[in-house]
Parts: sequence; C-alpha cells; structure tokens
Amino acid sequence: MEEKKFDYNSLIGMILLGAIMLWYFNTNAPEVTPEKPSTKKEKVVKSNTATKKAEENLAPTSSNDSLKQIALTNKFGAFAFGALQAKEGVTVLENNLVKLTVDNKGGQIVEVLLKKYKTYDSLPLYLIKDQNASFNINFGTTDNRILNTKDLFFEPTFSKNGKSQVLTLKSKVSDSQFLEYRYEMKPNEYMVDFSVRSTGLNNVFNTSNPIVLDWKLNAYRNEKSIRTENTMYSYFYFKAEDEVDYLNAGKSEVLNNVDWVAYKQHFFTSNLLTDKPFDKATVTSTDLVLNEEIDTVFTKKYELKTPLALAGGELNYNMKWFYGPSDYNLLKNYENTDLAEISDLGWGIFGFLNRVVFYPVFNFLKGFLSNFGLIIILMTIVVRILMSPLVYKSYLSSAKMKVIRPELNALLEKYPGKENAMKRQQETMAIQRKAGVSMLSGCVPALLQMPVFFALFKFFPTNISLRQEGFLWAPDLSSYDTIFTLPFSIPFYGDHVSLFPILASVAIFFYMQMNQSQQANMQMPPQEGMPDMAKMMKIMIYLSPIMMLFFFNNYASSLSLYYFVSNLLTIFIMLFIKHFVIDEEKIHAQIEENKKKPVKVSKFRQRIDDAMKQAQEQQAKQQKKKK
Repeated sequence: MEEKKFDYNSLIGMILLGAIMLWYFNTNAPEVTPEKPSTKKEKVVKSNTATKKAEENLAPTSSNDSLKQIALTNKFGAFAFGALQAKEGVTVLENNLVKLTVDNKGGQIVEVLLKKYKTYDSLPLYLIKDQNASFNINFGTTDNRILNTKDLFFEPTFSKNGKSQVLTLKSKVSDSQFLEYRYEMKPNEYMVDFSVRSTGLNNVFNTSNPIVLDWKLNAYRNEKSIRTENTMYSYFYFKAEDEVDYLNAGKSEVLNNVDWVAYKQHFFTSNLLTDKPFDKATVTSTDLVLNEEIDTVFTKKYELKTPLALAGGELNYNMKWFYGPSDYNLLKNYENTDLAEISDLGWGIFGFLNRVVFYPVFNFLKGFLSNFGLIIILMTIVVRILMSPLVYKSYLSSAKMKVIRPELNALLEKYPGKENAMKRQQETMAIQRKAGVSMLSGCVPALLQMPVFFALFKFFPTNISLRQEGFLWAPDLSSYDTIFTLPFSIPFYGDHVSLFPILASVAIFFYMQMNQSQQANMQMPPQEGMPDMAKMMKIMIYLSPIMMLFFFNNYASSLSLYYFVSNLLTIFIMLFIKHFVIDEEKIHAQIEENKKKPVKVSKFRQRIDDAMKQAQEQQAKQQKKKK
C-alpha cells in the first residue's frame, strides 16, 4: 500500500483564495457614515429654502415680467398697458332671437347664431363662425406705430340696463385713456346698439395717418340652390346720399354719405348702420362660387373700408349691428332707415304691388292658416278673381272681332296687293270704329296683367315665411321640389326633376291653346309681306311651356305652384265666360246697332286719319310715276 503524502500546493491555493475573498467583500461593502446631530433651526432653514425654490419655479421672475413688458411695448406702444392686464376670453350676449359671442381680443363679434332658423341641411344657422368675419380699426400713433384693433386686447365689463344686456370693452393706455367698444342688446330684437369711442387719446392718435374701419365677411351658404341664393338674391346693398342701391359681385365702388351697408344672402343679412355717415367708403363684393355644380362653403366675400373722422381729436361713432332675416315685414318697422329695400320686392310698379297688395293679402291669410301651400292657393284665387274683369274684357273684345271677321276678310278681296295696303288699313279701322271695336281693347287687359306676373315673380322667392315650409311633396316652398335625382346634369335644367314646374308647364300649354283661338279673332287678316301671326302663335304654344319647364326647375316651388293654380283658374274662368256670359248673337246685334249710330271722331283720331290719307295720296302718286 502506497503511503499518502501532504499536498503543500493545495494548502497554499486555499489560503490565497480565502485572502482574495476577504479583500473583495471589504472593498465593495457600502460606506456607512454616522449621522451628525442637527438642530431644529437648521431643519427649518432647509425646508424654507426648498419651498422658496419651488415657488420660484412656479412663478415668473421679475426679469420675465420686464421682458414681457418690453415685448408688448415694442408691439403696441402706449396700448401695452392694457395688453399686460388683458385676459383671453369671450362674452356672450343673447336674447330669444340671436346669440352674439364677442372676443376680448379685438373686441369683435366672432359668432352670430340665429336661433329661429336652420340651414338647408338642418344645421344651426351661423352668420359668423370660425373666423369668416373680421372687424378692425387701423390707426397710427404719435410714437410712429400702425396698430390694428383686431390685435389689441380689450377688458370686458358686462352689465344689465333694465332688460337690456350691455357689454363694454376697453383697450387701455391708462386707467383714464382708452378705446372703447360698447354693445347693447335689447330683448326680442335683432338690432344691437354699437358704439366706438375714445377717451384721452387725442395725444395718442397720429392725425397724419387716416383711421380706417375695415369690415369683412365671407358669406356662408345657407340654401339648397347655390345658383338661386348666390346669383339671383345675394347682393351688397348700401344707402348712400339718401338712396338705396346695390353692388353686383366682382365690383368695387367708392361712396360718400353712407348711412348703412348690408351684406345680404338671399334670406339673411348682416348690416352695419351709422348715425354719422361714412365718406369715401369703398364697398367691394366678390363672387366665391367658381362652379355652381360643386358644393361650396362660402358664396360671396363682402368688404367695407372707410375712413373715420375725429371730433376734437377723439373717435365718437354711434352705430348699430343687424344680424337677422331679410324679412320685409320685419325690416319695414325700422323707420327712417329704408332697410326694407333690401327685401328685393322689385322696382317701380312691381315693388308697389308687392308692398300694397300682395304682402297685405298674404299676411291676412297667414293670420288664419298655418299651411302655406293653402295660403298660396287662396292668394292665387283672390288674385284671379280681382283680375277676372280684365279677362272678361279681353274675351269680349275677341268675341266682337269674331263677329266682324267676315267683313275684314272681304277687304282683302276688295283691296288686294301691297299698293292697297294703306287703303285696306283705313277701311279696317273704319269698320272697327262703327262696330265699337278696338284692337287695343284686347291688348290692354293682357298688358295690365304683366305687372302682376313680374311682381309675384319677386314676391314668392324672397318671402322668408315660405322658407322650409312644406306642401305635398315639396319640403321647402322657397326652393325647388325634387321627385327624381338625375345621375347627370342637363344644361339650364339641372340634375333633378321638379314636379310643380311640370304641372305649371302643362297648365300653360292648355291655356295657350284656348287663348290661341281667342287671339286669332283679334289678329288682322294675313297680308302680303307681313309675318303670319297665327303660325307664330302655334310655335309659341309649344315653345313657352318648354321654356317655363327649364327655367322654373331650379326656382322656388311656391312660384311654380302659383302659376299652376293660376293657369287652371284662368282656363275655368275663360270657359265660364264663353259658355255662360258671352252671347255672340247679342254682340252681333249690338254691333249692327252701333253701325247705325253716327261715329264721333276725336281730334287725335282725326289727325291719324288725315295722316293716313296723306300717306295714301303720296303712295298713289309714286305708283303713277313708276308707271
């Protein structure tokens, strides 16, 4: 058996390994420092120091205030005083009709909501929203700055004056020097009092720079038909030098003595009125609709730019804002303003008929009925009854001409050819005088009905009472009705089919067919070299309904409803007169009696006869020379 020996190498290795482990744990152990005792006073000082540092992090330092003041002074000059105190925010003025939101920045109206109306797609109707409008006064200061009120901050003060709400906004140079806007809203009113005044700024305004008011508005689309709203009824109206006029889109004009301006959008209007007239005012209207087939947000851009005059070195203007409907019944109540002119009732006799006849009749019927389709039908019946004497006169004249027609035709055989045209005309007029018949007796009644036609052409599409009022299949009598939408657009017709224009076109076709026989009696027998009126009338029988169909397809369904009912009633009236009123035998007997009576010729008639005789003699002499 082998004897074991002691292994010195293993012993030395274990000793070295243990030494290394002791060294490792000693060098990596955490150093423990005994806590020194601290007094209560030292702890309080440390706490206060930490709090102070936290407060310094939360609050701006005086050096930051100085930098802010320097920046505002560089930007606003003397008005930096108010800018330092200003706060962002808005103030709301509202009554049961309108809600105005006024921003502290600029002191201007940034939202106008008409509470009783909706857009064509049933959304809240805003005239101003999302920065589509801007009201600014640009002025120079004595420290050679050009400032804009839309950049200044105003300090608001809201109060109540009885039932009225008053908002005063001041942009301050100091507590005793400021530019002030004042709004006052009364209950049940669209009109809002507005004033611009300065106090103590006579040494701040630089009189070498003009003070310029600039009011802009991009008009929102509110109605279904872009073409009708934008092209036919939206204008820039103004009252200058005591006359109301309007500006077409794409135009700009400089005016003096301006009492008010109106940015009118078919049924709604944004107006600025002033007690102190504006001079050298520039009004501009721009069409924003590039393609009527494409939906659009804005229709027109309006702008008023006018210098403001200082009085004793200060601004002092009393104005009014009107944001509301362009309703004739409403606007006519603002006396001495002529605001009712923007209701667009037509000029001359057409506007007179709408004001004096059709609005009173419509308002009377509206007091008894709530269905506006029935109101239109009843109004049509009233108009047709009032016009029936003219229809009777026209038909009676036609019946008389029918009785003497054989005698007029005999003149063609007695005086044939162009050389006898003058003599034939003379004899024709003689027969008519003896029979008591006049060509004008048939034309005058038709002419007298034309003002009614054109007056109602303005009345129905501009009457806001019809807006979004439905009847039968038409959801809105102020716009076109749609029974079928086309997958394409037809030029001058549109991309839809309206039923009321179709009914109106059919009615006018049958009316013109009946009227042709009546008019044929009134026409002179066809003569050489003269157009055949009978053929022209046949063409018009087919052409007129087609023209009406195309034109009225995009027009107010209330107007098409009126013409449909009106033509039906006229047909019934003509049939009634023909079968129950007119007796051709009695008319013939009356004409024979008239022939026996001596004919009284007026001086004017005698002059015409003498002139025709002279012309006839000259014609005869010329024919002899030719021979």
